[in-house]
Amino acid sequence: MKTRILLVDDHKLMRDGLRALLEKHSHLEVIGEAPNGRLAVELTARLKPDVVIMDVTMPDMNGIEATRRIVGESERIKIIALSMHADRRFVAEMLNAGVAGYLLKDCAYEELVQALHTVMADQTYLSPVIAGILVEDYKTRLSKPRTLDPSPLTPREREALQLLAEGKATKTIASMLKVSDKTIETYRQQIMKKLNLHSVAQLTKYALREGLTSLEI
Repeated sequence: MKTRILLVDDHKLMRDGLRALLEKHSHLEVIGEAPNGRLAVELTARLKPDVVIMDVTMPDMNGIEATRRIVGESERIKIIALSMHADRRFVAEMLNAGVAGYLLKDCAYEELVQALHTVMADQTYLSPVIAGILVEDYKTRLSKPRTLDPSPLTPREREALQLLAEGKATKTIASMLKVSDKTIETYRQQIMKKLNLHSVAQLTKYALREGLTSLEI
């Protein structure tokens, strides 16, 4: 039986390369592609892949939020994060969101295939670099206990914040989230109040720091 895969990355060249490599294996089948997390959530619900290979930083909806949505709808679907980011916060957020694997984009192709086999066997796969980061973080926590402050924002507020930080107009955001312009303004006010921030520039800096969006977009 073939493993059915959905590719999610905002760079078409990356998706094309992954498709070409994966389809060299008769037991792997790429059934769809998405350039952002929002479309990934829609395609996952419709196509029901076995595995989603998910970028982390993408426009409209990032991989963290998309992973939360997908895992919330179906724990059967395995998600592998394939990212250029080895930052501890990105890794922690993706793992908390429910990914079954995390690899860096500069990994060897054979490692991705190994990760696919591992997650399909209901195990977790972390690349050596990512595993090393988590081990060092664990050692640091043992020597000096610290915890990341949980986000005070709701999933809907995080979604709106990403779109605000990416410079989208209120009407555009309202259309994307299928709510009124007034609701978006309410979200913005609630976000600023919760975070004690007072400008869109400050909101953008927060979104970048929290991994909701990235300057590469």
